[in-house]
Amino acid sequence: MRTPMLALVAASGAAVLAASALPASARSEPTTGNGSEGTVGAAELLSRVKTCDRISHGLYRKDQGSPAKIPVCGTERAVFWKADMDIDCDGRTTAVCNSRTDPSFQPRTAFQTSAGKPLDSSRLPYIVVPGPGPLWKYADHGIKGGGVAAVIHGDKVRYAVVGDTGPTGIIGEASYATAEGLGIDPDPKSGGTASGVTYILFRDSVVSPVEDHAAAVEKGEALAREFVTAGG
Repeated sequence: MRTPMLALVAASGAAVLAASALPASARSEPTTGNGSEGTVGAAELLSRVKTCDRISHGLYRKDQGSPAKIPVCGTERAVFWKADMDIDCDGRTTAVCNSRTDPSFQPRTAFQTSAGKPLDSSRLPYIVVPGPGPLWKYADHGIKGGGVAAVIHGDKVRYAVVGDTGPTGIIGEASYATAEGLGIDPDPKSGGTASGVTYILFRDSVVSPVEDHAAAVEKGEALAREFVTAGG
């Protein structure tokens, strides 16, 4: 018969083994004290994007009819912009993302799951990049579908993938799940935030399968740590 302490140690070991046997998408991810994913803080990342070396040929608008004021900036390892966040609810039809909850709902996304299905905005954190146009062509700068991004709002960091494309002249949009994870109202009609969101996209990165958020967090944290320590 095991003593209580031995039984506790054995149970803990079994729990660790069981967790390690889970697929990456089912494991919980480490968070910082403020609920951010991973251990790289918002302040660390923001310190690397204080200045802008503009790589876009012009400036983007936050919304149709608003002034064009937002540049896409670049470093050796990443591209970034600072904008608002509109809510993208496109893709798989769910209880919170459908034609009733979102008048602009589209049942598809520019990039698909490994099974060729639309992404699920309600569950998968993803961001929207402007479609290729005269201002900027994301593929020319190492950005691709399934690429890894760190999204920052306040003191929170969430990792996401490049999941959809938007208008060629407007920037600042992410999935329902991205907004929810950052504490931003995810309602596609009335949610989002007017400012204060930083999007950092890591060049030449990709998550496969694109729907594996745990893999995006793991890769994103490694790239973010490299970005803040190695620079560039």
